[in-house]
Amino acid sequence: MTLLLWCPVFSTMHSLLRRFSAATLFLVLCLQLGINKAEDSTIIRKSLKFFLDVPKSAAAGEEITVKLGLETEYYECLVVKAYLVSPIPMDGSFSYNQTRCLCNDYGITFYWDFTVHQTVKFAIVVEIIKERNICPNDVAVVPISGDRFHTYRTVFVS
Repeated sequence: MTLLLWCPVFSTMHSLLRRFSAATLFLVLCLQLGINKAEDSTIIRKSLKFFLDVPKSAAAGEEITVKLGLETEYYECLVVKAYLVSPIPMDGSFSYNQTRCLCNDYGITFYWDFTVHQTVKFAIVVEIIKERNICPNDVAVVPISGDRFHTYRTVFVS
């Protein structure tokens, strides 16, 4: 008698297990097809994107402007210090450091104006630094790697 009562229960459990397996299989299939975006961690955000404007040539005694635009793909803000380095002493704000807060919702632009008297080769250096009282509420990040960038430019004087 016990066997007769259990057969319908066993049959119902077997049916539930079959349905559960189909649902599990469907879920795994959806995850494999890419419906779940949580596994897509291959996108690496850039800490800095550069937009540089430097004249290639100038007349002797002419004042030139070096313009550096920066943007970030990070969600957090960064404290950015930018400066120019040259072996030749320059007039104007050439050696002045500029430090600003860079956030992803707006870019920043640095300007340097100086007079050139001879052909000059210089480096534009950008560092992501840890410094207080630059970003609102001192909330900013410094990446573990990729916190210093530089490029060289030459302005030919005729």
